[in-house]
Amino acid sequence: MNLFKSLMAMFLVIMAITSATAQKIKVGYDKSVDFSRYKTYTVAEPGIQPTRPLLHASIVGSLDHELKSKGFARTESDGDLILIPEGGTEFGVNQAAGVPISPTYAGAPPAINATMWTGAAGYAASSATYVPEGTLRIDFIDRAANKVVWSGTAKVKLDVERKSKSLELIDKSILKLLKGFPPGTN
Repeated sequence: MNLFKSLMAMFLVIMAITSATAQKIKVGYDKSVDFSRYKTYTVAEPGIQPTRPLLHASIVGSLDHELKSKGFARTESDGDLILIPEGGTEFGVNQAAGVPISPTYAGAPPAINATMWTGAAGYAASSATYVPEGTLRIDFIDRAANKVVWSGTAKVKLDVERKSKSLELIDKSILKLLKGFPPGTN
């Protein structure tokens, strides 16, 4: 009986440690897009300087490395895709990336006699979505079509006191996020 209790206690400790360091990954993409036509990408410059520029540079470097291993080439301008990395680890919370995405109307068409438009308006180019702390969000925009074709988020608990461990977790999250990118390659 004591052996059973010891094994059960060890199992619970392992589960607690595993769940504390596990990343939650969510990915979505436009299934009508042929991703094989994309060969290059440009990293969008943040609209406002990151509060942690070294962290931002490290994340962009990890993204560059992973995308290069998948056959993509980074260009300084006019890439097939625009890469927008955002994070809630104080390198870009709620900051606009400065990407030229036009505002859109997201609601139903108005009635002919309507006195106002109803529904949700799209984001203006000077705004950005809120990214919670501990979240890395990556969007790929088709530059020619001016629309999001792939988006993914990774949530991971980071410890600012243990920087090397946090950077390791970020790298693992990027690997998991881009595992199936571009769609149709796995």
